[in-house]
Amino acid sequence: MFFFLHLWVDFAILSTMENQQDRVQTDFEAQKDDAIIAAQRKAILESLLFVAGEPVSASALAKSTDIPEKEVSALLQELAGEYSRRSSGLMIRQIEESFQLITHPETGQWVKRFKNVHVSNKLSQPALETLAIIAYKQPITRVEIDQLRGVNSDGAVKTLLEKRLIKIVGKKEAPGRPFLYATTKDFLQYFGLSSLSELPPIPDILRDEAA
Repeated sequence: MFFFLHLWVDFAILSTMENQQDRVQTDFEAQKDDAIIAAQRKAILESLLFVAGEPVSASALAKSTDIPEKEVSALLQELAGEYSRRSSGLMIRQIEESFQLITHPETGQWVKRFKNVHVSNKLSQPALETLAIIAYKQPITRVEIDQLRGVNSDGAVKTLLEKRLIKIVGKKEAPGRPFLYATTKDFLQYFGLSSLSELPPIPDILRDEAA
């Protein structure tokens, strides 16, 4: 009798241990699945912020992905922490309820240098000259640009408008009501500037004209 009781106790203990192991394995698999889902969702949100290029609200991201809004915020905060821990060149900036993927301030000088080279390669010399004049003399008309350059600037102005580096900001109170041109936010982004106050000292040709 004692022998059978002993066997029964051993069997019960083994069964309990197996059940515990099964639960542990199940919990582990569930956690692994949750981690995979979280990683996939973070990748999706990261891609959307990259494509957006501007602050996007958590609610807009939630609607786009069917991920609960609270989870969107939590996942992006986790992603921001991951960027920070590995000293990434990117970071996620939270602005109230919105998030934006941006370059890290410590890489700013390299981003600025790249943008200067990139834009210089894309723009012709006439376009660069015209852009410089507009940047320092804005708002300015095309005729005034032509007077400073000494040549027709129609093509250069059209190119800059197409690249969204300048925009029409109104009309001058003068005969013919000519358009007034000024630089855009894209201009600041291209040259890594926070505002026009960060422009280098005004070139001599423009200083002489302003005198």
